[in-house]
Amino acid sequence: MHISDILNDNRVGLEVETRGWVYRSRESGKLIFMVVRDSTGIVQVVIEKGVVSPEEFSMAKKATIESSVEIEGRCFKEQKAVTGYEIHATKIKIYQIAENFPITKDKSDEFLLDIRHLWLRSREMTAVLKMRETVLDSIRGFMKERGYHEVQPPMFVGGMVEGGSTLFEVPYFGEKAYLTQSSQFYLEAFMYSLENVYTISPSFRAEKSRTRRHVTEFTHYEAEAAWIGNQQMMDLEEEMVLFIIHNLLETNREELDIVKRDVTKLKAVEKPFYRYTYEKVIEIGREKGLQLSDAADLGEKEERTITEDFDKPIFVYNFPTQLKPFYHRPDPDDPTHVLNHDLLAPEGYGEVIGGGERTWKKDELIGRMKEENLNPEDYQWYVDLRSFGSVPHSGFGLGVDRLLTWLTGLDHINKVIPFPRTMRRLKP
Repeated sequence: MHISDILNDNRVGLEVETRGWVYRSRESGKLIFMVVRDSTGIVQVVIEKGVVSPEEFSMAKKATIESSVEIEGRCFKEQKAVTGYEIHATKIKIYQIAENFPITKDKSDEFLLDIRHLWLRSREMTAVLKMRETVLDSIRGFMKERGYHEVQPPMFVGGMVEGGSTLFEVPYFGEKAYLTQSSQFYLEAFMYSLENVYTISPSFRAEKSRTRRHVTEFTHYEAEAAWIGNQQMMDLEEEMVLFIIHNLLETNREELDIVKRDVTKLKAVEKPFYRYTYEKVIEIGREKGLQLSDAADLGEKEERTITEDFDKPIFVYNFPTQLKPFYHRPDPDDPTHVLNHDLLAPEGYGEVIGGGERTWKKDELIGRMKEENLNPEDYQWYVDLRSFGSVPHSGFGLGVDRLLTWLTGLDHINKVIPFPRTMRRLKP
Protein backbone atom coordinates (compact mmCIF):
# COMPACT_ATOMS: atom_id res chain seq x y z
CA MET A 1 0.00 0.00 0.00
CA HIS A 2 1.29 3.45 -0.87
CA ILE A 3 1.84 5.97 1.90
CA SER A 4 -0.77 8.34 0.43
CA ASP A 5 -3.34 5.57 0.91
CA ILE A 6 -2.50 5.44 4.61
CA LEU A 7 -2.73 9.18 5.32
CA ASN A 8 -6.48 9.45 5.95
CA ASP A 9 -8.89 8.94 8.80
CA ASN A 10 -10.33 5.81 7.22
CA ARG A 11 -7.08 3.94 7.98
CA VAL A 12 -6.87 4.95 11.65
CA GLY A 13 -6.82 1.87 13.89
CA LEU A 14 -6.33 -0.52 11.01
CA GLU A 15 -3.41 -2.75 10.13
CA VAL A 16 -1.38 -1.35 7.24
CA GLU A 17 1.67 -2.34 5.26
CA THR A 18 3.95 -0.14 3.20
CA ARG A 19 7.40 -0.09 1.61
CA GLY A 20 9.87 2.66 0.87
CA TRP A 21 13.10 4.34 1.92
CA VAL A 22 14.25 5.92 5.15
CA TYR A 23 13.85 9.69 4.88
CA ARG A 24 15.26 10.36 8.36
CA SER A 25 15.47 8.53 11.67
CA ARG A 26 16.19 9.23 15.35
CA GLU A 27 16.39 7.05 18.43
CA SER A 28 14.97 7.89 21.85
CA GLY A 29 15.52 5.15 24.41
CA LYS A 30 13.32 2.20 23.55
CA LEU A 31 11.77 4.03 20.58
CA ILE A 32 12.92 4.71 17.05
CA PHE A 33 11.12 7.41 15.13
CA MET A 34 11.67 6.68 11.47
CA VAL A 35 10.20 8.76 8.66
CA VAL A 36 9.71 6.65 5.55
CA ARG A 37 9.12 7.95 2.03
CA ASP A 38 7.77 6.46 -1.16
CA SER A 39 6.70 8.03 -4.45
CA THR A 40 3.48 9.35 -2.90
CA GLY A 41 4.61 10.96 0.36
CA ILE A 42 6.17 10.49 3.78
CA VAL A 43 4.93 9.01 7.06
CA GLN A 44 6.35 8.62 10.55
CA VAL A 45 6.90 5.07 11.81
CA VAL A 46 7.26 4.38 15.54
CA ILE A 47 9.36 1.29 16.24
CA GLU A 48 9.21 0.16 19.88
CA LYS A 49 11.61 -2.26 21.50
CA GLY A 50 9.69 -5.32 22.66
CA VAL A 51 6.94 -4.86 20.09
CA VAL A 52 9.09 -5.83 17.14
CA SER A 53 11.60 -8.66 17.52
CA PRO A 54 15.05 -7.91 18.99
CA GLU A 55 16.63 -8.62 15.60
CA GLU A 56 14.25 -6.22 13.84
CA PHE A 57 14.84 -3.49 16.42
CA SER A 58 18.59 -3.91 16.08
CA MET A 59 18.41 -3.66 12.29
CA ALA A 60 16.11 -0.61 12.53
CA LYS A 61 18.74 1.12 14.70
CA LYS A 62 21.29 0.55 11.92
CA ALA A 63 19.02 1.80 9.15
CA THR A 64 20.62 4.82 7.49
CA ILE A 65 19.07 7.45 5.26
CA GLU A 66 17.83 5.83 2.03
CA SER A 67 17.88 2.31 3.46
CA SER A 68 15.06 0.34 1.87
CA VAL A 69 12.42 -0.97 4.28
CA GLU A 70 9.08 -2.69 4.56
CA ILE A 71 6.78 -1.85 7.46
CA GLU A 72 3.77 -3.58 8.96
CA GLY A 73 1.80 -1.98 11.78
CA ARG A 74 -1.27 -0.07 12.91
CA CYS A 75 -2.15 3.43 11.74
CA PHE A 76 -2.80 6.20 14.29
CA LYS A 77 -3.62 9.87 14.03
CA GLU A 78 -0.88 12.04 15.55
CA GLN A 79 -0.80 15.81 15.19
CA LYS A 80 2.88 15.99 16.09
CA ALA A 81 3.84 13.59 13.29
CA VAL A 82 5.18 15.09 10.09
CA THR A 83 2.01 14.36 8.10
CA GLY A 84 -0.49 14.02 10.93
CA TYR A 85 -0.47 10.21 10.99
CA GLU A 86 1.97 7.57 12.09
CA ILE A 87 2.40 3.82 11.92
CA HIS A 88 3.16 1.86 15.09
CA ALA A 89 5.28 -0.94 13.68
CA THR A 90 4.68 -4.57 14.54
CA LYS A 91 7.15 -5.84 11.98
CA ILE A 92 9.98 -4.25 10.00
CA LYS A 93 12.06 -5.73 7.23
CA ILE A 94 15.26 -4.08 6.02
CA TYR A 95 16.07 -4.85 2.39
CA GLN A 96 19.35 -2.95 2.33
CA ILE A 97 21.30 -0.76 4.73
CA ALA A 98 22.32 2.19 2.55
CA GLU A 99 25.87 3.49 2.48
CA ASN A 100 26.49 6.97 3.90
CA PHE A 101 24.19 9.20 1.84
CA PRO A 102 26.22 12.10 0.40
CA ILE A 103 23.43 14.68 0.37
CA THR A 104 23.08 16.67 3.56
CA LYS A 105 21.44 19.96 4.43
CA ASP A 106 22.64 23.16 2.72
CA LYS A 107 24.56 21.51 -0.11
CA SER A 108 25.24 23.88 -3.02
CA ASP A 109 23.17 23.88 -6.21
CA GLU A 110 26.30 22.87 -8.13
CA PHE A 111 26.83 19.84 -5.88
CA LEU A 112 23.20 18.83 -6.31
CA LEU A 113 23.69 18.98 -10.08
CA ASP A 114 26.80 16.80 -9.81
CA ILE A 115 24.82 14.20 -7.89
CA ARG A 116 21.51 14.62 -9.69
CA HIS A 117 20.97 10.87 -9.95
CA LEU A 118 20.52 10.84 -6.16
CA TRP A 119 18.92 14.28 -5.77
CA LEU A 120 15.98 13.02 -7.84
CA ARG A 121 14.91 11.22 -4.65
CA SER A 122 14.42 14.50 -2.78
CA ARG A 123 10.93 15.72 -1.99
CA GLU A 124 11.61 18.83 -4.07
CA MET A 125 12.59 16.95 -7.21
CA THR A 126 9.84 14.39 -6.74
CA ALA A 127 7.36 17.27 -6.57
CA VAL A 128 8.81 18.82 -9.73
CA LEU A 129 8.61 15.52 -11.61
CA LYS A 130 4.94 15.16 -10.70
CA MET A 131 4.23 18.72 -11.82
CA ARG A 132 6.04 18.09 -15.11
CA GLU A 133 3.74 15.14 -15.63
CA THR A 134 0.67 17.30 -14.99
CA VAL A 135 1.85 19.95 -17.45
CA LEU A 136 2.48 17.38 -20.18
CA ASP A 137 -0.82 15.59 -19.53
CA SER A 138 -2.60 18.96 -19.66
CA ILE A 139 -1.03 19.83 -22.99
CA ARG A 140 -2.09 16.55 -24.53
CA GLY A 141 -5.59 16.75 -23.10
CA PHE A 142 -6.05 20.34 -24.25
CA MET A 143 -4.88 19.64 -27.78
CA LYS A 144 -6.89 16.44 -28.14
CA GLU A 145 -10.08 18.27 -27.13
CA ARG A 146 -9.43 20.77 -29.92
CA GLY A 147 -8.80 18.23 -32.65
CA TYR A 148 -5.00 18.42 -32.80
CA HIS A 149 -2.99 15.33 -33.71
CA GLU A 150 0.28 14.44 -31.97
CA VAL A 151 3.08 13.63 -34.41
CA GLN A 152 6.74 12.60 -34.17
CA PRO A 153 9.20 14.60 -36.28
CA PRO A 154 12.85 13.53 -36.69
CA MET A 155 15.61 14.62 -34.30
CA PHE A 156 18.37 14.29 -36.92
CA VAL A 157 17.97 17.04 -39.51
CA GLY A 158 19.89 18.22 -42.53
CA GLY A 159 19.38 21.97 -42.13
CA MET A 160 18.81 24.77 -39.72
CA VAL A 161 15.77 26.64 -38.41
CA GLU A 162 16.98 29.19 -35.89
CA GLY A 163 20.52 29.80 -37.14
CA GLY A 164 23.78 28.05 -37.91
CA SER A 165 25.64 29.30 -34.85
CA THR A 166 23.39 27.34 -32.50
CA LEU A 167 23.49 23.98 -34.27
CA PHE A 168 24.96 20.80 -32.82
CA GLU A 169 26.69 19.08 -35.72
CA VAL A 170 26.95 15.28 -35.63
CA PRO A 171 28.57 12.83 -38.08
CA TYR A 172 26.05 10.88 -40.11
CA PHE A 173 27.51 8.11 -42.32
CA GLY A 174 29.85 10.43 -44.17
CA GLU A 175 27.44 13.36 -44.20
CA LYS A 176 26.80 16.25 -41.85
CA ALA A 177 23.67 16.12 -39.75
CA TYR A 178 22.40 18.28 -36.93
CA LEU A 179 20.34 17.82 -33.80
CA THR A 180 17.08 19.63 -34.36
CA GLN A 181 16.64 23.16 -33.01
CA SER A 182 12.92 23.06 -33.69
CA SER A 183 10.40 20.74 -35.33
CA GLN A 184 8.51 23.64 -36.93
CA PHE A 185 9.35 22.89 -40.58
CA TYR A 186 8.34 19.23 -40.21
CA LEU A 187 5.15 20.19 -38.40
CA GLU A 188 4.26 22.40 -41.36
CA ALA A 189 4.64 19.34 -43.60
CA PHE A 190 2.39 17.31 -41.26
CA MET A 191 -0.13 20.17 -41.29
CA TYR A 192 -0.94 19.68 -44.97
CA SER A 193 -2.07 16.16 -44.07
CA LEU A 194 -3.68 16.48 -40.63
CA GLU A 195 -4.34 20.27 -40.55
CA ASN A 196 -3.84 20.73 -36.78
CA VAL A 197 -0.73 19.08 -35.34
CA TYR A 198 1.64 19.25 -32.39
CA THR A 199 4.64 17.50 -30.92
CA ILE A 200 6.38 17.29 -27.55
CA SER A 201 9.99 16.53 -28.39
CA PRO A 202 13.54 17.44 -27.38
CA SER A 203 15.17 20.39 -29.12
CA PHE A 204 18.84 21.33 -29.00
CA ARG A 205 20.50 24.76 -29.07
CA ALA A 206 24.26 25.24 -28.96
CA GLU A 207 23.83 28.67 -27.37
CA LYS A 208 26.75 29.85 -25.28
CA SER A 209 24.40 31.41 -22.77
CA ARG A 210 24.70 31.15 -19.01
CA THR A 211 21.42 32.54 -17.78
CA ARG A 212 18.82 31.12 -15.44
CA ARG A 213 16.65 30.08 -18.40
CA HIS A 214 19.07 28.61 -20.97
CA VAL A 215 19.93 24.94 -21.46
CA THR A 216 21.29 23.11 -24.49
CA GLU A 217 18.58 20.42 -24.50
CA PHE A 218 15.00 21.23 -23.63
CA THR A 219 11.49 19.84 -23.93
CA HIS A 220 9.81 21.65 -26.80
CA TYR A 221 6.06 21.73 -27.32
CA GLU A 222 5.31 22.95 -30.84
CA ALA A 223 2.13 23.22 -32.88
CA GLU A 224 1.01 24.24 -36.36
CA ALA A 225 -2.54 24.88 -37.53
CA ALA A 226 -4.03 25.57 -40.95
CA TRP A 227 -6.34 28.46 -41.69
CA ILE A 228 -5.71 30.55 -38.58
CA GLY A 229 -3.91 33.83 -38.01
CA ASN A 230 -1.69 35.41 -35.39
CA GLN A 231 -4.44 36.70 -33.11
CA GLN A 232 -6.30 33.37 -33.18
CA MET A 233 -3.11 31.55 -32.25
CA MET A 234 -2.65 33.88 -29.28
CA ASP A 235 -6.22 33.10 -28.22
CA LEU A 236 -5.42 29.36 -28.30
CA GLU A 237 -2.23 29.80 -26.26
CA GLU A 238 -4.03 31.91 -23.68
CA GLU A 239 -6.65 29.21 -23.17
CA MET A 240 -3.95 26.55 -23.01
CA VAL A 241 -1.87 28.30 -20.34
CA LEU A 242 -4.98 28.86 -18.20
CA PHE A 243 -5.94 25.19 -18.66
CA ILE A 244 -2.48 24.08 -17.47
CA ILE A 245 -2.59 26.39 -14.44
CA HIS A 246 -6.05 25.14 -13.48
CA ASN A 247 -4.94 21.50 -13.66
CA LEU A 248 -1.75 22.21 -11.73
CA LEU A 249 -3.63 23.93 -8.91
CA GLU A 250 -6.19 21.14 -8.81
CA THR A 251 -3.76 18.23 -9.02
CA ASN A 252 -0.55 19.41 -7.39
CA ARG A 253 -1.31 21.66 -4.43
CA GLU A 254 0.89 19.54 -2.16
CA GLU A 255 3.78 19.67 -4.64
CA LEU A 256 3.41 23.44 -5.06
CA ASP A 257 3.63 23.76 -1.28
CA ILE A 258 6.76 21.60 -1.19
CA VAL A 259 8.56 23.98 -3.59
CA LYS A 260 7.12 26.94 -1.65
CA ARG A 261 5.18 28.41 -4.57
CA ASP A 262 2.91 31.34 -3.74
CA VAL A 263 -0.24 29.89 -5.29
CA THR A 264 -2.12 33.18 -4.93
CA LYS A 265 -0.05 34.45 -7.84
CA LEU A 266 -1.14 31.54 -10.02
CA LYS A 267 -4.76 31.95 -8.97
CA ALA A 268 -4.59 35.60 -10.03
CA VAL A 269 -3.73 34.69 -13.64
CA GLU A 270 -6.90 35.12 -15.70
CA LYS A 271 -8.16 36.25 -19.09
CA PRO A 272 -7.38 38.39 -20.90
CA PHE A 273 -3.58 38.36 -20.91
CA TYR A 274 -1.94 41.67 -21.68
CA ARG A 275 -1.37 42.27 -25.40
CA TYR A 276 1.13 44.93 -26.40
CA THR A 277 2.80 45.78 -29.67
CA TYR A 278 6.54 45.45 -29.78
CA GLU A 279 6.89 49.25 -29.69
CA LYS A 280 4.74 49.46 -26.54
CA VAL A 281 6.96 46.95 -24.76
CA ILE A 282 10.06 48.88 -25.78
CA GLU A 283 8.41 51.95 -24.25
CA ILE A 284 7.70 50.02 -21.02
CA GLY A 285 11.34 48.91 -20.90
CA ARG A 286 12.58 52.46 -21.31
CA GLU A 287 10.29 53.64 -18.52
CA LYS A 288 12.00 51.05 -16.31
CA GLY A 289 15.44 52.41 -17.14
CA LEU A 290 16.51 50.08 -19.95
CA GLN A 291 18.54 51.61 -22.77
CA LEU A 292 16.66 50.14 -25.74
CA SER A 293 16.97 51.05 -29.40
CA ASP A 294 13.93 51.16 -31.69
CA ALA A 295 14.69 47.61 -32.89
CA ALA A 296 16.26 46.08 -29.80
CA ASP A 297 16.39 42.30 -29.58
CA LEU A 298 15.05 41.63 -26.10
CA GLY A 299 17.18 39.24 -24.09
CA GLU A 300 16.89 37.57 -20.69
CA LYS A 301 17.87 40.68 -18.74
CA GLU A 302 15.50 42.97 -20.61
CA GLU A 303 12.55 40.58 -20.35
CA ARG A 304 13.18 40.05 -16.66
CA THR A 305 13.09 43.79 -16.01
CA ILE A 306 10.02 44.37 -18.16
CA THR A 307 7.93 41.53 -16.69
CA GLU A 308 8.90 41.53 -13.02
CA ASP A 309 5.98 43.75 -11.93
CA PHE A 310 3.30 42.08 -14.07
CA ASP A 311 0.69 39.79 -12.52
CA LYS A 312 -0.15 37.79 -15.64
CA PRO A 313 1.49 36.95 -18.98
CA ILE A 314 2.11 39.51 -21.71
CA PHE A 315 1.77 38.90 -25.44
CA VAL A 316 4.22 41.01 -27.41
CA TYR A 317 3.21 41.05 -31.07
CA ASN A 318 4.31 42.36 -34.46
CA PHE A 319 8.08 42.58 -34.07
CA PRO A 320 10.20 44.47 -36.62
CA THR A 321 10.84 42.28 -39.66
CA GLN A 322 14.61 42.63 -39.27
CA LEU A 323 14.50 40.82 -35.90
CA LYS A 324 12.74 37.67 -37.07
CA PRO A 325 13.67 34.80 -39.44
CA PHE A 326 12.37 34.43 -42.99
CA TYR A 327 9.50 32.11 -42.14
CA HIS A 328 7.60 34.80 -40.20
CA ARG A 329 4.99 36.40 -42.44
CA PRO A 330 5.35 40.16 -43.05
CA ASP A 331 2.26 42.17 -42.18
CA PRO A 332 0.56 42.98 -45.54
CA ASP A 333 -0.42 46.38 -44.11
CA ASP A 334 3.06 47.11 -42.76
CA PRO A 335 5.87 44.98 -44.25
CA THR A 336 8.35 46.49 -41.76
CA HIS A 337 6.75 44.24 -39.13
CA VAL A 338 5.85 40.55 -39.04
CA LEU A 339 2.68 38.89 -37.81
CA ASN A 340 4.24 37.14 -34.85
CA HIS A 341 4.16 37.09 -31.06
CA ASP A 342 6.11 36.13 -27.97
CA LEU A 343 4.43 35.26 -24.69
CA LEU A 344 6.34 36.60 -21.70
CA ALA A 345 5.65 35.06 -18.30
CA PRO A 346 5.23 37.53 -15.41
CA GLU A 347 7.31 37.85 -12.22
CA GLY A 348 10.48 38.36 -14.25
CA TYR A 349 10.45 34.97 -16.00
CA GLY A 350 10.21 36.26 -19.57
CA GLU A 351 9.66 34.42 -22.83
CA VAL A 352 8.01 30.99 -22.72
CA ILE A 353 6.34 30.94 -26.18
CA GLY A 354 7.28 32.23 -29.61
CA GLY A 355 4.88 31.96 -32.52
CA GLY A 356 2.94 33.61 -35.30
CA GLU A 357 1.85 33.36 -38.90
CA ARG A 358 4.12 31.61 -41.39
CA THR A 359 5.18 32.97 -44.75
CA TRP A 360 2.91 30.82 -46.91
CA LYS A 361 3.31 32.28 -50.41
CA LYS A 362 6.20 30.76 -52.35
CA ASP A 363 7.51 33.94 -53.96
CA GLU A 364 7.32 35.83 -50.68
CA LEU A 365 9.18 33.04 -48.87
CA ILE A 366 11.97 32.98 -51.44
CA GLY A 367 12.19 36.76 -51.28
CA ARG A 368 12.55 36.70 -47.52
CA MET A 369 15.29 34.07 -47.77
CA LYS A 370 17.26 36.16 -50.21
CA GLU A 371 16.89 39.21 -47.96
CA GLU A 372 18.69 37.19 -45.30
CA ASN A 373 21.35 35.98 -47.78
CA LEU A 374 20.09 32.41 -47.63
CA ASN A 375 20.09 30.03 -50.58
CA PRO A 376 16.52 28.74 -51.21
CA GLU A 377 18.02 25.52 -52.59
CA ASP A 378 19.26 24.69 -49.10
CA TYR A 379 15.62 24.67 -48.01
CA GLN A 380 14.17 23.10 -51.13
CA TRP A 381 11.78 20.67 -49.47
CA TYR A 382 10.45 23.44 -47.21
CA VAL A 383 9.93 25.75 -50.18
CA ASP A 384 8.27 22.83 -51.97
CA LEU A 385 5.46 22.87 -49.38
CA ARG A 386 4.39 26.21 -50.89
CA SER A 387 4.05 24.76 -54.38
CA PHE A 388 1.10 22.44 -53.83
CA GLY A 389 -1.96 24.06 -52.31
CA SER A 390 -0.34 26.34 -49.77
CA VAL A 391 -2.65 27.97 -47.22
CA PRO A 392 -2.42 30.60 -44.47
CA HIS A 393 -1.27 28.97 -41.26
CA SER A 394 0.24 29.73 -37.87
CA GLY A 395 2.18 27.95 -35.17
CA PHE A 396 4.11 28.31 -31.95
CA GLY A 397 6.84 26.78 -29.85
CA LEU A 398 6.64 26.57 -26.07
CA GLY A 399 9.56 25.75 -23.79
CA VAL A 400 8.04 23.31 -21.30
CA ASP A 401 10.95 23.76 -18.90
CA ARG A 402 10.70 27.55 -18.94
CA LEU A 403 6.95 27.39 -18.41
CA LEU A 404 7.41 25.03 -15.47
CA THR A 405 10.07 27.29 -13.95
CA TRP A 406 7.53 30.11 -13.82
CA LEU A 407 4.65 27.93 -12.63
CA THR A 408 6.72 26.51 -9.77
CA GLY A 409 8.26 29.87 -8.89
CA LEU A 410 11.74 28.34 -8.85
CA ASP A 411 14.74 30.54 -9.57
CA HIS A 412 16.54 28.49 -12.24
CA ILE A 413 15.52 26.28 -15.14
CA ASN A 414 17.99 23.62 -13.93
CA LYS A 415 15.69 22.95 -10.98
CA VAL A 416 12.80 21.72 -13.14
CA ILE A 417 14.77 19.43 -15.47
CA PRO A 418 15.65 15.91 -14.26
CA PHE A 419 19.10 15.88 -15.89
CA PRO A 420 19.84 19.38 -17.24
CA ARG A 421 22.32 19.89 -20.05
CA THR A 422 24.18 23.18 -20.31
CA MET A 423 27.35 24.36 -22.04
CA ARG A 424 29.27 23.26 -18.92
CA ARG A 425 27.34 20.14 -17.93
CA LEU A 426 27.06 16.76 -19.65
CA LYS A 427 26.96 14.49 -16.57
CA PRO A 428 25.42 12.64 -14.87
